[in-house]
Order: sequence, then structure tokens, then C-alpha cells
Amino acid sequence: MHPETHLQLHDLRSVELRRHADDFRLVHPRSDSGPRTPRTDMRTRLGWTMVEMGLRLIPDRSAAPSRAPRTA
Repeated sequence: MHPETHLQLHDLRSVELRRHADDFRLVHPRSDSGPRTPRTDMRTRLGWTMVEMGLRLIPDRSAAPSRAPRTA
């Protein structure tokens, strides 16, 4: 498929998805009038805590002896 044709298909699909999203917002109005309160602070702290815990669970490869590669 030609790149320009591919790009036009993506553009058409994005317009269609935006139209569906606008229709959904009209049918399902938000109960509160203001914008949502961001919960990014809590999510960020939780995310970094999970990363830190994951890094602690991974064994340190530099301390392990290196193995010779397998041969057939």
C-alpha cells in the first residue's frame, strides 16, 4: 500500500473515532461540571515504588559468574 494512502486511511479513521467520542460525550454527560481532579501524584508514587520493588527482586547479574555460550 502506498504510504500516502495509508496515511489518509489513518486520518479518516481518527476523524471517525473523534466523532464517535463526541457523540458518546453528548449521550453520557459528566455528572460533575468541572474537570477531573488529577491523581497523578499518587499514581506516580505507586509506579516508582513498584519499579523500586521490582529492581530489588531482580538478582544482581554482575555478582554472578559468567557462563560460556552454548554451542550446538
